[in-house]
Amino acid sequence: MAKLFIEDLDVKGKTVLMRVDFNVPLDEHRNITDDTRIRAALPSIKYIMENGGKAVLMSHLGRPKGEIKENMRLKPVADRLGEILGIKVKCAPDCIGPEVEQMAKELGQGRVLLLENLRFHREEEQNDNEFAAQLAKLGDLYVNDAFGTAHRAHASTVGVTAYIDQCAAGYLLIKEIKFLGGALTEPKRPFVAILGGAKVSSKLGVIKSLLEKVDTLLIGGGMSYTFLKAQGHNVGDSLLEQDLVETAREMIDLAKEKGVQLLIPEDYVVADKFDSEANFKVVAADGIEAGWMGMDMGPKSTAKFIEVIKRAATVLWNGPVGVFEMEHFAKGTNAIAATVAATDCISIVGGGDSISAINKSGVADRISHISTGGGASLEYIENGTLPGIEALTDN
Repeated sequence: MAKLFIEDLDVKGKTVLMRVDFNVPLDEHRNITDDTRIRAALPSIKYIMENGGKAVLMSHLGRPKGEIKENMRLKPVADRLGEILGIKVKCAPDCIGPEVEQMAKELGQGRVLLLENLRFHREEEQNDNEFAAQLAKLGDLYVNDAFGTAHRAHASTVGVTAYIDQCAAGYLLIKEIKFLGGALTEPKRPFVAILGGAKVSSKLGVIKSLLEKVDTLLIGGGMSYTFLKAQGHNVGDSLLEQDLVETAREMIDLAKEKGVQLLIPEDYVVADKFDSEANFKVVAADGIEAGWMGMDMGPKSTAKFIEVIKRAATVLWNGPVGVFEMEHFAKGTNAIAATVAATDCISIVGGGDSISAINKSGVADRISHISTGGGASLEYIENGTLPGIEALTDN
């Protein structure tokens, strides 16, 4: 990547302002239920600490929409990070202002300060110049290691870079780009992409982009019913984006034109209501009746998808292929997870639900790369870059 990397920086005696993604899940008692995102930032934090730098970390948590929400304060994150690092990690009362500037100034070498939730200020998401300038006062150098927010042109990802001379990518950002960029520019073939999730609309640009790159595109989940409708089939009460049926038809034609095998399920598990206790049955793709809705791929389709994945050298997976949160409708997604993990290939999984499925299946350690940013990874696939990457200093 033609941008500065954290190892290009001389951090000794310097304060490094670093954007991390500590948007972690918390239970009702404010306990962190999954610290994956905290651990993902450790290599960059440790690099600063071990090379005599001072780390001032900034993150958002949840969607407070510019208001202070007590249940979205970052204190539990500071505590967990401190436990992992074996040091006391101070948590600032805010992310800007004289008191915070003083805390950053007094920080010792090898120490860590975590700023309060960036999104307590509306100006963060507005990429406000004044807010960005105040953040920049807290560091001599800047590192972005928050791939999950690099697709947002916010003050902490883009605005701040105008006020700091050297702005570099951290280890996590580089790792994400290495895997995603490698898959998109020089994939080992056959290259198979699996797209699931609810809506075609959120993945339209990604489908177009992938049809230029993959050998096979497998489409499942809620988005597949729009493609099913485009093939002239009834979809009953299944999730459908009627206004995108024609677009789905164009995508099917584009796949043929590009010589890409585009597969959608040929059978489905359907239910009479959206409920884990619903009545359900398996029907052919052209047999979904009114009053029934598709909830998962059927066994024939699952077997067909598995065969395609087994032959792949590169697999990119984003989005579950069924309502995997409900036991009766999780078989397709679980089978995909198990097959991707068991296949000797470069495997890249992105998107919160796909990652949940991988973790639930207990196969996460057999995936080449689990992307920390669902929306960011999709946008990177579509555009080949992100605002947070573009804003970094050229090497």
